[in-house]
Amino acid sequence: MSAELLRLRKWPVLWVLLGIGLTLDVLFGYVFDYLSYRTGSRPVSEDAPLLAGLLPAGVPVTTVEGMPMFGGAILLILGALAAGSGYGWGTWKTVLTTAPSRLRAFTGLLGALGAVVAGLVAAMFAVNFACAFAIAAAESSSFDLPPLADLARAAGGALLMHSMWASCGVLLGIVARGPALAVGLGMVWTLAVENLLRGTGNVLAPVAAVADLLPGTAAGSLAGALGAVPFADNGTPGVLSTLDGSAAALLLSGWTVVFTLLAGLLLTRRDVM
Repeated sequence: MSAELLRLRKWPVLWVLLGIGLTLDVLFGYVFDYLSYRTGSRPVSEDAPLLAGLLPAGVPVTTVEGMPMFGGAILLILGALAAGSGYGWGTWKTVLTTAPSRLRAFTGLLGALGAVVAGLVAAMFAVNFACAFAIAAAESSSFDLPPLADLARAAGGALLMHSMWASCGVLLGIVARGPALAVGLGMVWTLAVENLLRGTGNVLAPVAAVADLLPGTAAGSLAGALGAVPFADNGTPGVLSTLDGSAAALLLSGWTVVFTLLAGLLLTRRDVM
């Protein structure tokens, strides 16, 4: 794990992806909504909820509402690059033939990615609180903090969603034995296939039953259960109300375990190259 953390820390791609993730979070969570609030011509009754979501009390919901769309894509790309690049560089060949065991090498990668995921979630909450306090000061509004229970639920949900997508990326990177194909497959699945299946499920019940169990459905439903407004109700793209919070969290945990076990099985049983 120490070696993997060193590799990731000195890898420019990691910092580029984290920077993109934080930038998108701020832009879609605060900048665009605040500009809409300041320049819009809506009635005061419609502007009040918009401003409330930009204040410190709204940080838990604002943080998780963007994760089903761009947050998941960023972590999937990171997982695919972290696992798949080792084949192109030849580092997996060295690690797997010199480490005490392949399983130990794999758990080291998972531990390093888990640390990155936790760091990203913490950074997102810190940046969002900074933005929220700045807006509250500019608008002379409330500085009240969210309830600790709401903040803990949002942080737990964020960790669960990001961990699931990162483990999915790791599996794709190991399956494809390279980063390019893994990233491409992940983007096609998250941005096209899942949306097509959910659309088809509106007219075909059997397809709907399958679509309700997809990773993206679970992530979007968890965000909706944590307070984000579903896209069907003129809310955030990717947010759904298909599953309740408990079912979504359980399904996300299941997908994380499945992706991790499959990735570990492939890495430990297949030929090195």
